[in-house]
Amino acid sequence: MSPEQRQTGASGSTEMLPVRSGDPSLSLRAKKLAGSVNCLNCGTELKGPFCYFCGQPDRNFLRFFPVLLRDLLEDLLDLDSRFMRTMKPLLFKPGRLTRDYMEGRRFRYAPPMRLYIFSSIVFFLLAALISSDAISVDAKQDANTVVQPADVRKELDAEGIITAAREQDNDKFGISLDDIQLNEKPWNRETNPVAIPWLPGWLNDRINDEIGNSPQKAEQINANPNLLIDKVFDILPVTMFILLPMVALIFKFWYLFAKRYYIEHLIFALHNHAFLFVSLTLILLAEIARSLFTANGHPEYANAMSWAMIVIGAWVPLYLLISLRVAYKQSWLMTIGKFGLIGFSYITLLAIVTGGVAIASFVLL
Repeated sequence: MSPEQRQTGASGSTEMLPVRSGDPSLSLRAKKLAGSVNCLNCGTELKGPFCYFCGQPDRNFLRFFPVLLRDLLEDLLDLDSRFMRTMKPLLFKPGRLTRDYMEGRRFRYAPPMRLYIFSSIVFFLLAALISSDAISVDAKQDANTVVQPADVRKELDAEGIITAAREQDNDKFGISLDDIQLNEKPWNRETNPVAIPWLPGWLNDRINDEIGNSPQKAEQINANPNLLIDKVFDILPVTMFILLPMVALIFKFWYLFAKRYYIEHLIFALHNHAFLFVSLTLILLAEIARSLFTANGHPEYANAMSWAMIVIGAWVPLYLLISLRVAYKQSWLMTIGKFGLIGFSYITLLAIVTGGVAIASFVLL
């Protein structure tokens, strides 16, 4: 407790006094601020900055907004020494984070969920900017020449992240209602509509509405391909987050006799996905740097960036393989076999989800 919040009387007792600010209307009782004698939540006498009974920190949110916003960002991202200590094992020591976490050495590292959220936000934000051509590189001395990092979209396509990319001007995306066949006849809202018996009527109506509107939506996409790309990036981050429990179930299935709890597989999936997002972010940044160096006449640095992307791309599958070995402690032969099975299961699941995202993005236009 600060001296400003206390006044010692003649009897030696300590009395809580109001804390005054420049504006008297903003004054608050000291017992409502940080530095209180008792926990503001449960009333337990405090012995430090946290209540040992309920765990609530000795902080109050009735503060100036900039200070409160800073604290909220620190709580969300935890960009402190723990976060920096986490990055080295995350990138260069496969499976180490998960193994330490399971063995109780957790406080030195950033929590898995926070690590996943931060890495995914950075990746999807950067990928969305690049895919919408919001990032461009001007060639020197030529304002009419613009180099767009189109190769980044190819990198993302290789990872199965972006499923709808911009086509060339002479290869337009078009849909004709006559090409939509149903029961070996052209679709027609009145005479040959979609009518799936086990679906409710309103859902069948929605499907027919979407089919009828598909030519107009195709024209909108041709006029502005960013409409579909933006919608993909609106849906994809949430979809990937929802996908995590299913990925953990894949690990649970293939390690059914490993005597591990589901939460252990989930933490492993969080760590590995965080590594994937960080790696993909580095690839995107390297591609942007390569475009910059190429546009400004530095081919040697551009080649270095190309080699960096190759090295990162080669390290990703090797990292995932080694992480399985370190986290689950099985033989290399067993680990390689399960790595193939898990990889096939994951790619299949990702293809289904990616296709669903593409369809949902088109429907929600």
